[in-house]
Amino acid sequence: MAISDLPVFQILKAKMQWHQARQGVLSQNVANADTPGYRGHDLKAFDFARELSLASSGLDTATTSRGHIAGSLRATGIGSREQEVEPFEITPDGNSVVLEEEMMKVTENQLDYQAVTTLYSKSLGLIRSALSSRGG
Repeated sequence: MAISDLPVFQILKAKMQWHQARQGVLSQNVANADTPGYRGHDLKAFDFARELSLASSGLDTATTSRGHIAGSLRATGIGSREQEVEPFEITPDGNSVVLEEEMMKVTENQLDYQAVTTLYSKSLGLIRSALSSRGG
């Protein structure tokens, strides 16, 4: 089993891919800020619990004692979809993109992406340290 096949790394990869896709959607909004009738879009929020069930699909727990709780994690679907954003204001030409809001979303997305990539690299570093240390 490869390290990248661990559920935590699969979830972190999914989160990074979600942020990359969201960056593309937000950049389209900024690019179309002057397009008459354009409606801003955003991605459906990343659902950690759902992604955990996807990453752990087919993982069954075993009860070795009467007091243990039996459980199963199964996949229910995949991905996130684009949705139209409820606009705060609409210009007279029908455009719903507010550049200040979009730039705040872009910045938030960038910071969240950096946090996820840092967590990913730190997790790999911890595993490397654990594997390279010699016991005793």
